[in-house]
Amino acid sequence: MNFKLKTAAAAILAVALVASSAYASDPQPPARKHPATKKAKTPPRPTVEEQIQSLRQDLQGQIDSLKTDLADKDTQLKRAQQAAADAQAAANRANAAASAQNQAVSENAAAVTTLQSTVTDLKGNQTSLATTVSDETSQMKKAIENPETLHFKGITLSPTGSFIAAETVWRQGATGGGLNTQFTGVPLQYSDDAQLTEFYGSGRQSRVTLKAIGKLDNFTMTGYYEADWLGAGITSNNNQSNSYVLRQRQLWADAKLTNGWDFSGGQGWSLATETTQGLTRGTEILPATIDPQYEAGFVWTRQYSFRMSKDFSNKFFMGVSAENAETLNPAGSGLPTNLLIGSAGNGGGLYNASANYSFNLSPDFIGKIAFQPGWGHWEVFGIERNFRDRIYPNEGASTPSSAGAYNDAAIGAGIGGGFRAPLFDKKVTIGLKGLWGKGMGRYGSSTIADITLAPWGGIEPLKAFSALSTLEINPNPRLNVYFNYGGDYVYRDYWGKTGYGSPLANMSGCDVEPVPSTAAANPYGGGGTGFDPSTPSSCGNQNKDVQEFTAGYWYYLYKGPKGGLRYGLQYSRFERDLWSGAGGTTNTSNGAKGIDNMFWTSFRYYLP
Repeated sequence: MNFKLKTAAAAILAVALVASSAYASDPQPPARKHPATKKAKTPPRPTVEEQIQSLRQDLQGQIDSLKTDLADKDTQLKRAQQAAADAQAAANRANAAASAQNQAVSENAAAVTTLQSTVTDLKGNQTSLATTVSDETSQMKKAIENPETLHFKGITLSPTGSFIAAETVWRQGATGGGLNTQFTGVPLQYSDDAQLTEFYGSGRQSRVTLKAIGKLDNFTMTGYYEADWLGAGITSNNNQSNSYVLRQRQLWADAKLTNGWDFSGGQGWSLATETTQGLTRGTEILPATIDPQYEAGFVWTRQYSFRMSKDFSNKFFMGVSAENAETLNPAGSGLPTNLLIGSAGNGGGLYNASANYSFNLSPDFIGKIAFQPGWGHWEVFGIERNFRDRIYPNEGASTPSSAGAYNDAAIGAGIGGGFRAPLFDKKVTIGLKGLWGKGMGRYGSSTIADITLAPWGGIEPLKAFSALSTLEINPNPRLNVYFNYGGDYVYRDYWGKTGYGSPLANMSGCDVEPVPSTAAANPYGGGGTGFDPSTPSSCGNQNKDVQEFTAGYWYYLYKGPKGGLRYGLQYSRFERDLWSGAGGTTNTSNGAKGIDNMFWTSFRYYLP
């Protein structure tokens, strides 16, 4: 600022000097002549030097005044700067204080929020604790007063599934059986027992069950026992369902690992039987019938087996099983007798002398895969069976001998599959199941035929198939309405008149009612007549198929913590067809048949 003032003063001084010099150098104008008058005396004019000196003094005064003003302004500026610095410092202190205050307020708010949350949690925990205590008290009370399972040394025991049954059956054509229907025993139209109806009532299908479960860290152990009274001591056999009295329905042990592997062994449903959850034992789905023989076309056995399976993410399952084998007696006409395939039971081995048991080469082998993609349960399975007999080619010689005797074997194989799926929010269920192959008769509910024999005694497994369709309606948890249609079918396999279903078989007497046999000696102390129904003579061809249509329902009158009270009604129409043969009657081309209409009722109390 001082430099600028000095520069301005120097510039003013220079301008003044230039002006003064110009003025001094200008020529004086000529003096005017005036009339001679006496002039007054004037004071002398200041010299240039005096003027410059005066100007210097004025400028110096102005410069000094400017300096003074500048000094004052510098002082004021410094004061203002100091005041601004003080104000900034004060503002910074105020900001810091405000930040600290805000931080304190935020911390206080967070603390208040935390405290409020803690109080809320404490209130919720108090309520939850009270609810938990109440629930646990209720559960303890229920476990004491109404236990769902019994506890014994670390395991749980449950009798759920047990029931007491009072049941009846009425048949249009008599079969001489009880609740169970022998499907291949449906009387032919012209047989004498087809002319009479029959009625039976029984409680023998009542059932006792017990399941034991023991859980460890890596696997769960399960033992299961199930029995009823539908056995007959002198006719018990291994054909399809072990019926040794007290009838052993199921008796198996299972070990299920947490990694998806499952191992089990004992008597139970075949792996070929349809399941509802993977391949797990105990989840089999059976026709909802009252008839203990279930339904024609239903694929099953209930025998000893050992199986292992693997669960892949509860979507895909694989399993294999080795199951007790049994060959149904060879069926057909004109069969050779120069062979040994089994024998009557040996009492020392606790088998019945009135039943035949095959000498099995190996177990039946079953492999199965199941899918549960999110809608329904789908299955595909395969069965291998190995049949064997010993043939004596010189049995019919003039001098019979065992020379040249040899063992013969034949393989039976079948493939099957099925599905079961819900519709309309699980109020309707549809299902279809089937099995086709050679030597598969034992696995159909009709046990229609496994094998026949060639003229030289060799085993010939019969082609057969079984199929069952199902529709179930469950409009509410108490009511189940079901419809089934299924059948078991066996193909012809013959050599002239020898074999199964030969068209040369004599069928001329199929439409003539026979006279009852007198084979039963003195039944009930009587005269030995009227107790042994007979089929028409000259009507001896083999079964071609058995078909059944069933409609029925089950309804729970009560279902709750005290158990279940349930009743049911079932109607079935059976048709049994024989292969056609010769004889010159209408049965030559169409084959003989039997048609029977049957009704069942059931009244049951189930343990909870």
